[in-house]
Amino acid sequence: MAIIAGVNIPDDKRVETSLTRIYGIGPAQAKDVVGKANIQENPRVKDLTESELQRIREILDQEKKIEGDLRREQNMNIRRLIDIGSYRGLRHRRGLPVRGQRTRTNARARRGRRVPVAGRRHTVTRT
Repeated sequence: MAIIAGVNIPDDKRVETSLTRIYGIGPAQAKDVVGKANIQENPRVKDLTESELQRIREILDQEKKIEGDLRREQNMNIRRLIDIGSYRGLRHRRGLPVRGQRTRTNARARRGRRVPVAGRRHTVTRT
């Protein structure tokens, strides 16, 4: 396995596909990196020479913000929103959806599993 940016890249996959394992690199970014490294025909990682791997590493180090740096920057941005007390920061602090989604139903990914609340039984009155 080749190691790029501290991540094990699978050998049996194509270069563009395997680069997407790195946090912050999606399909479009991977294609851009392979193009800048002058690698032709998108070979498998095991078929790359050491110089080609080194070119990919250099491009990622110089031009892209990936892995720990990107995670740190995102966390700092969220911290800043929380510290200044913005509405978005409040939503982050409470663990609720930040971008205006409804919470009466759905939002399970953000709010977590359903927890029953005592005393909230819905009763039907018959007349």
